[in-house]
Amino acid sequence: MPSMRQSYTVTVPEEPPAAAFPFLKQEMRRKGSMSGSVLVSTFVGLLINQAKNSKSAQGLVGLKNLGNTCFMNSILQCLSNTQSLRDYCLHNSHRRDLNNNSRTNTALMEEFAKLIQTMWTSSSSEAVSPSEFKTQIQRYAPRFVGYNQQDAQEFLRFLLDGLHNEVNRVTVRPRGTVEDFDHLPDEEKGKKMWSKYLEREDSKIVDLFVGQLKSSLTCSHCGFCSTVFDPFWDLSLPITKGYGEVSLMDCVRLFTKEDVLDGDEKPTCYRCKARRRCTKKFTIQKFPKILVLHLKRFSEARRTSKLSTFVNFPMKDLDLREFASENSTNAVYNLYAVSNHSGTTMGGHYTAYCRNPSSGEWYTFNDSRVTPMSSSQVRSSDAYVLFYELATSSRM
Repeated sequence: MPSMRQSYTVTVPEEPPAAAFPFLKQEMRRKGSMSGSVLVSTFVGLLINQAKNSKSAQGLVGLKNLGNTCFMNSILQCLSNTQSLRDYCLHNSHRRDLNNNSRTNTALMEEFAKLIQTMWTSSSSEAVSPSEFKTQIQRYAPRFVGYNQQDAQEFLRFLLDGLHNEVNRVTVRPRGTVEDFDHLPDEEKGKKMWSKYLEREDSKIVDLFVGQLKSSLTCSHCGFCSTVFDPFWDLSLPITKGYGEVSLMDCVRLFTKEDVLDGDEKPTCYRCKARRRCTKKFTIQKFPKILVLHLKRFSEARRTSKLSTFVNFPMKDLDLREFASENSTNAVYNLYAVSNHSGTTMGGHYTAYCRNPSSGEWYTFNDSRVTPMSSSQVRSSDAYVLFYELATSSRM
């Protein structure tokens, strides 16, 4: 573990970001007659003093372990360093979505945003307690009541689902109707299915995290190919068997490889009207802005076993175009956070490695402790959930 540096670089912006520093707005209102140069000097002084007094000016704040809550802390740090989600909370944009919906259930999003704001604007260098947030997540998902160790990826899924439900722009979901899009070309069918999804599920969380998978089922008897399009919040990748290390691309190829459905698994062919031997293959129809990749280290049948295979994943330029359903230029990603699991299922521990969105530097978040790290240390056999952001040049 690298030692903690005592100094942190402070970047002073050309213009004061008042939204990120509420105290500045108050100062400007109180001293409306002040000259521009005095205002800027006042702001710079406040900013530098805040940064000197606290590393948390850069979001480098630990989270207290409330009792086996390292799984929660690890995911919260990864989300705190998801820049678009962080800004959504810091700028209070979530309030607009909460107010528009006139919802009674808003506590989870409110506590999550409050926690993110505290982690990025607190004047104290002390670790923050996420106890109020924990109260709300266990109300939404009672499986997190108590202090048992939990799975970080499952926690992420429940949390994103809960946040989405509270800021969903759709206040009244339309009745489910069956529409036949099978006569349309696949690309058009995929767009229609995505639009139908957004009629029910449309939020900032969906904007960032949700993509679309295409499943193709081909009958070996008549050759008919049927397609289904489904949204995904993350991709759970099987780890290729073998000794030594495997590559992340190998894992994605295993996830998308063509499978044969035969015997008891035979599906009913739409054209033959009979159960036939078929092949099934996944491709990615729509790539999300934030791609979450879950490495399946734990056996679904026996949760007591864990694969500690080293998966070599790229830090930059993860090019997934070969897995696209259509020709796509929007499929290149850069890594910005990793949730790690060390040890065994019986006695494990979660940490997070995150790239600070402001400085671009990497840090280890180990509950209350935050320490700088080299980017060369990010890859390890403990990597469990990978967070990738669509490269700027790839965005639509």
